[in-house]
Amino acid sequence: MQFKRNEIHELSIFLAIVQYRSFRKAADHLEVTASALSHSMKALEQRLGVRLLNRTSRSVAPTAAGTALAEKISAGLELINSGLEDLNGHYQAGAGSIRINVLKDAAVLLLRPAIPVFQQRFPNVELEVAVDDQFVDVTADGFDAGIRYSGTIPEDMIAVPLTAPLKWVAVGAPDYLRNHGRPVMPEDLNSHRCIRIRTGRGQIYKWEFERGDDRREIDVPGPLISGETDLAINAALEGAGLCYCLERLASPHVSAGRLEVVLPKWASIGPPFSMYYSSRRQLPFGVEALIKIVRSLNGL
Repeated sequence: MQFKRNEIHELSIFLAIVQYRSFRKAADHLEVTASALSHSMKALEQRLGVRLLNRTSRSVAPTAAGTALAEKISAGLELINSGLEDLNGHYQAGAGSIRINVLKDAAVLLLRPAIPVFQQRFPNVELEVAVDDQFVDVTADGFDAGIRYSGTIPEDMIAVPLTAPLKWVAVGAPDYLRNHGRPVMPEDLNSHRCIRIRTGRGQIYKWEFERGDDRREIDVPGPLISGETDLAINAALEGAGLCYCLERLASPHVSAGRLEVVLPKWASIGPPFSMYYSSRRQLPFGVEALIKIVRSLNGL
């Protein structure tokens, strides 16, 4: 049986009466008069040819047929509401804007491959990316989220890992290693020219090494200090010294023979990159979608 629009409206009226067990309360909820509801119900029962409600001067209750119909109508409305919510979600996902603040290394490793996928799936979402190696309060500075190493994110923020734990290595150019020798133990770095790291918090980073339970931090010497990984790697490529960086950033140069990993058995495993955002704000759909894409591209 096919229903017209007014007949579907009558079914929703019937369901409201069953839920409230009162014409008056249902009428108040629907913002119509009780007499209008009574008229609609009589028309519905006549059309269906079956009594749906038992009425008395004090109460109203569904008949057995009415109860069965109400259950089916309720299930149908839940499906309709679910469909409308999905449609609204797709609509919201198809437009809007998000702002994120990321480390440069994360921009290179994570966003560079993820952005084409994101734009293809959500062409109407405006994505603004600020690259900044200083730590940023994303909420105070107007960003929806940020990407940093998990170990540096404040505890009051929600952090979602985007990668597995990250491997750090020391690398040098073949010519440098021929001229200056190859370190065998982490302490041997004290006699090498090392390209030192200044972190986004302004500190000189101590190179970390581990072998089983043996963990060491070396405050390496060196005439060059850089807060940018690209500069440090390029300096290492030119033979200026040894560089300490994420294995994933050095890997293309190692594979091509332009750099070699030193102390490979002492490579350190550090925290992953994570997307972080305020626990007090609703996460925009675009950020959630970007998280899923980045995690998928990184095997999570």
